Amino acid sequence: MEDRIYSVTEFNKMVKNYIDNNNDFQEFFLKGELSGVTYYKSGHLYFTIKDKNCQIKCAAFSYKYKKIAEDLKDGDSVKIFGDVGFYENRGDFQILVRFLEKEDKLGEMYAALEKLKKEMEKKGLFSYISKKKLPNYPKAIGVVTSYTGAAFQDIIKTTRKRFPNIDIYIYPAKVQGIGAKEEIVKGIEALNKIEAVDLIIAGRGGGSIEDLWAFNEEEVAMAFFNSKKPIISAVGHESDTLLSDFTSDIRASTPTQAIEIAIPVKKNLVEELINKRLYLNAMMNRIVSDKKNDLEKRKNSYIIKSYLKEIEKKSSDLILQEERIKKILEFIIQGKRHNLEMKIEKLISLNPLRTLSRGYSLTFKDGKTIKNVNELKIGENIETIFNSGRVISKVEEIFKNEEEIN
Repeated sequence: MEDRIYSVTEFNKMVKNYIDNNNDFQEFFLKGELSGVTYYKSGHLYFTIKDKNCQIKCAAFSYKYKKIAEDLKDGDSVKIFGDVGFYENRGDFQILVRFLEKEDKLGEMYAALEKLKKEMEKKGLFSYISKKKLPNYPKAIGVVTSYTGAAFQDIIKTTRKRFPNIDIYIYPAKVQGIGAKEEIVKGIEALNKIEAVDLIIAGRGGGSIEDLWAFNEEEVAMAFFNSKKPIISAVGHESDTLLSDFTSDIRASTPTQAIEIAIPVKKNLVEELINKRLYLNAMMNRIVSDKKNDLEKRKNSYIIKSYLKEIEKKSSDLILQEERIKKILEFIIQGKRHNLEMKIEKLISLNPLRTLSRGYSLTFKDGKTIKNVNELKIGENIETIFNSGRVISKVEEIFKNEEEIN
């Protein structure tokens, strides 16, 4: 086994030798769809060729000399001729393109996307009528993106810089690859159920069209459209092919720009309020000053002075009338008070409890006053009220007066 232990350099050299000496990796044709097409000023062209399942990096050095078209774009279906190039120091490989033939049609994925886009547009899913307005001063935002991605950190940083008081609800989701569309949809639905959330931002940083494709899925686009809360599509790209951009309420070119669109700068708002307060104070002072000057002018006018003399005269008459009315009211109130005092004294004299203070008592049975011994029976409980208290007793004997017997 010791003989089969290699250094990385040795192993990569072996791989390169194997590729270079194997005819299967030289001079072959590949057919697929373009992605990440990039023309450099150096005269080189780089892109990825892919099918539904896999992709390979490609390079066409000095592409102009190879008569390769200068209008290639993502989604083009092509056939290329080339060799496998293996780079020992990096340990990766790419197709070195010798020739490229562009087919006269879009790739399958783009063709399907264009068809879906037309269907959705026909249904009115892109209409501005259905777009919801963003709140002017959100208190909390919801974010659907990768928790470990740079986009989330940019959102946190930009939000704290613009308005530190705003709460952020994060739903961590895959934003590319298998399962991405399902997690994005769940994230949008979950944040819609949080009452505190005022708006939602769903997106990610830049990448190849394959990386961004989850936002081209119909399920994701419909989740954007069906969001009850205002939602921003914030995917780091400049292309206009992502469906989420069309079905969202507003599109941002990056997650950072989404925050800049949705959240005002607190410092600017405070300054604006201060300026408005100063303006209103100045306006108020000017109005008050104008009214004072106007009042002084009116006060010194002949008509106002005449009215003032008449008002003074009527005020004197009113004062005299007020004094007469006061005297009449005092006389009436005195009479009423005297009558009330007499009635109170009479009520006090008729109060049976006052009789108790003279040594008398009251007897009750079952809460009713006993006025005759005929109302009592032997063995019954009675209550006797004195001025100093009360006594509960039982009837042992009953003695009637002779006149009661007769």
